[in-house]
Amino acid sequence: MRPKMQLRMHPRTKTKAFGAALTAIGLFLSPSAVFAQESSQEGGAYIAGLSGPIDVMKGRPYSPYANRAFPTDVFFGDTHVHTALSPDAGGAGTTLGPRDAYRYARGDQVTTSTGQPNKVRVPYDFFMITDHSDAMGVIQDIMMGTPEILADPDGKKYHEDFNAGGQVAGDAMWRLIEQFGQGELPEALNYQPGLPAFDAVWYDIVDAAEEFNDPGTFTTFIAFEWTSLEKGNNLHRNVILRDGGERAKQVIAYTTQPPMGSNNPRDLWKWMQNYEETTGGDVLAIPHNGNLSNGMMFAMQDDFDGGAPYDPGYAEQRQKWERLYEATQMKGDGEAHPFLSPDDAFADFETWDYGNLDATAAKTEEMLPGEYARSGLLRGMVLEEELGTNPFKFGMVGAGDNHVAVPSPDNDNFFGKYATYEPSAHRIIEDSELHVALANEDLGLTLYSYEYITSGLTAVWAQENTRGALFDAMQRREVYATTGTRIRVRFFGGWDYAEDDALRRDLALVGYTKGVPMGSDMPPAPEGAEAPSFLVYALRDSSGANLDRVQVVKGWIDAEGTPQEKVYDVAWSDDRTPAEDGTVPPVGSTVDLSIPSWTNTIGAAELGTVWTDPDFDPALKAFYYARVIEIPTPRWTAYDAVKFDLELPEDVPMTNQQRAYTSPIWYTPAE
Repeated sequence: MRPKMQLRMHPRTKTKAFGAALTAIGLFLSPSAVFAQESSQEGGAYIAGLSGPIDVMKGRPYSPYANRAFPTDVFFGDTHVHTALSPDAGGAGTTLGPRDAYRYARGDQVTTSTGQPNKVRVPYDFFMITDHSDAMGVIQDIMMGTPEILADPDGKKYHEDFNAGGQVAGDAMWRLIEQFGQGELPEALNYQPGLPAFDAVWYDIVDAAEEFNDPGTFTTFIAFEWTSLEKGNNLHRNVILRDGGERAKQVIAYTTQPPMGSNNPRDLWKWMQNYEETTGGDVLAIPHNGNLSNGMMFAMQDDFDGGAPYDPGYAEQRQKWERLYEATQMKGDGEAHPFLSPDDAFADFETWDYGNLDATAAKTEEMLPGEYARSGLLRGMVLEEELGTNPFKFGMVGAGDNHVAVPSPDNDNFFGKYATYEPSAHRIIEDSELHVALANEDLGLTLYSYEYITSGLTAVWAQENTRGALFDAMQRREVYATTGTRIRVRFFGGWDYAEDDALRRDLALVGYTKGVPMGSDMPPAPEGAEAPSFLVYALRDSSGANLDRVQVVKGWIDAEGTPQEKVYDVAWSDDRTPAEDGTVPPVGSTVDLSIPSWTNTIGAAELGTVWTDPDFDPALKAFYYARVIEIPTPRWTAYDAVKFDLELPEDVPMTNQQRAYTSPIWYTPAE
């Protein structure tokens, strides 16, 4: 049966269906062939020949494709991948290096660290190796057992345990993470920039990225992970260079360990500033896994200065260098938390809230607002009132943080977080019990291996698949996150969108002419405007699940200075009637766990609408972002259950609803 394509009516916003014939064609052709919606950065500024906000074709050539100086496609990639060069990956059994990872990402079949063939469903458009900068080169020396390593008691023990493989190596990996996170890494293992083994690894990472970079086809970035841990609290950043090897080799990756490194983000920003001044290049940093920071990721005070209030310089620097946030990845989804958003039926998606990264401290409810993207965006607006700059004004991206060099965006091709959790009959169940990945019995904390999730993806609207174009789009936040699905999403904000604008096949041209894209600030309200309107459009993954609904998430600071939020269902599939509060009932499920599979007999291939904020107050700051949710599909645990003939406990989730989160659009009242 041909999947349906529908748009439904919001109580305050009329929507209509697109042409069914176009939808049918779009299911079999490349999405860009039929549904491409071209974009730009700032309203009509990029669109040559446009003369006004209403008649978008006035003054343009007959050809709608001529004179376009703005992004024309969306590119999917991973901004966070580890290989055997990372101590916690290589020690836990990963043998694949950067070149293996690049071959996999561009679509080649590779043999994994456990000897299994693996090939990604759809090749990545761009890819970044982000091996840990701290102790670069040490894992190779540990595995080989160099005299310096074996002379240290910890080094000798790691050499024995990592070479033992299996669960012994996995346990040693967590021990190393805890030792590192608590600042107790032995001097013999604390490899520093300037040490030949350290520098050689950095140069090899640079060389590998250069070898595989193929502009226009497959783009690689030179990058590393700056692995800041404050007593086990996760404050990691992925540092990404816009530039090639000629600039990257003028510096050595920055670390967190003394004497040459620091775990204070301000010191990282100084390194980034020095990089740009020294090389003439460009660099950005992407924080991730605030859900394991125990409240530090979006703290309201400077925890590296004894809890002192932030100064304006902090806000300015963080906004300059950290314009994106990794909102979803294998260690839990980080968009929202059900405790913080009790009225959001979709907030509890693959939530991790057991403690910090190494399970040395438990989670408390007071920590949660400093951990999630939505609450971070709200806190940023609160701090803006005090500091003059919003330090947490970020766009959203998704990534893997995969430590086996082969990310797993698809549930039916899940190769796990570490080599220990590559496909096997015992990666979920061990000796008739759930497999424990990490535990602290004293604190009552347990993380099970089934709680890892698929790698997320970063989607970038750009003019071309090159380092420069992709990096520039990330800088302007014209990006969005997905939990692994390749949903195509457009989101625009303006003051005069008409309901029929959602029906146009040149939707992006309309969107950019009348407003701004995701990641931008709303322009000042024109005279007579009563409320902002938002143009949103979503197209399903071409070989994935249909769409359940599109939502707009609004956050604002009320007149008393209190953060508020609300989620609006704005477009949905099938013949569902919203409740009195505007919420749309569940879409249902077609999942058959015995296969496992699903059918697209519910949901819609594409959804879109123009939605106007019914609760707008022009005096209050606000942000808006779109969340697109698929119909239920089998989770990776369901595929394992069938493949390995497992009977799993009821508390192991077997389905989920994959989704996408756009970067926000911000509204600020006129002075």
